[in-house]
Amino acid sequence: MAPASPLYLREDEIRRGIELLYFGYQAMVRGADTILAAEGFGRAHHRALYFIARSPGLAVGDLLRLLAITKQSLGRVLNELQARGLVELTVGTQDRRQRLLRLTAAGAELEAALFAELEQGMARAYGEAGQTAVTGFWSVLIGLIAPEDRALVESLRKP
Repeated sequence: MAPASPLYLREDEIRRGIELLYFGYQAMVRGADTILAAEGFGRAHHRALYFIARSPGLAVGDLLRLLAITKQSLGRVLNELQARGLVELTVGTQDRRQRLLRLTAAGAELEAALFAELEQGMARAYGEAGQTAVTGFWSVLIGLIAPEDRALVESLRKP
């Protein structure tokens, strides 16, 4: 692949980056979309499962902030996931108004299958690009996140 132009802030270069993000994302989620469609779910369900798996005991309010969707949309997604026995909701121990989310065994199994589809493509792409390129890619993606949201995203990395 040709390197980015030294004039990487020009419209043509920015459009190239947008196109690569779009087509890369589309290719990455193709396998997961097939699994989701077979289950009668969409990408919002996938994102909810993913973040609940990343942070067991995640508060509904925190998931709402992570997904940046309306309460109504999240409520529909969570109701469907609960009805299918994939997510369980418990009351917070410190704050009884808080609703905490966990995957059930079936939910963890579905999320693992979805992750395996994403992992394959990401691992291949990372391997082809190399560590330096991956670090640069992460820097660009972090730059796309609003500064006020970066701490929330970084909090996912904590054990």
